[in-house]
Amino acid sequence: MPRLTLCLLLLSLLGPVQAEEPLSQAQGEAELNGLIIDNTITRFGHDFHRYLSFQLQDASALDADLVVRERPSARWGSLIWVEYGQLTVYRRFLQPNVAEIEDIATQAAQLILEEVNRSKLQNLLQDTFDMDRDEL
Repeated sequence: MPRLTLCLLLLSLLGPVQAEEPLSQAQGEAELNGLIIDNTITRFGHDFHRYLSFQLQDASALDADLVVRERPSARWGSLIWVEYGQLTVYRRFLQPNVAEIEDIATQAAQLILEEVNRSKLQNLLQDTFDMDRDEL
């Protein structure tokens, strides 16, 4: 009987230590930032996403998550737009036979970085005493 009480006492002392480990691991884990999600359909859209990702990674450490979307059209080419949160920061029709896709992606990366920075600045300066940013 004394062995059983000793084992129960040891288990009760070790129980809280094991319960605290997952909490400290969860607090120590870092969030993923700077994701550029490819939601394009065509090969041309995938190429644009790849070049855009290279340009954005080379430009600076991106701390915003972006989504690249595409709507292909047989008549007009592809409408490609980039979303940052609920905001569209870049939109353009691209023809599938464009040889300068890399130059277009470079220009798009510059515009996107400017729009993301402008949006962050507006969020900092916005008065949200009564309503949250999403509700405005």
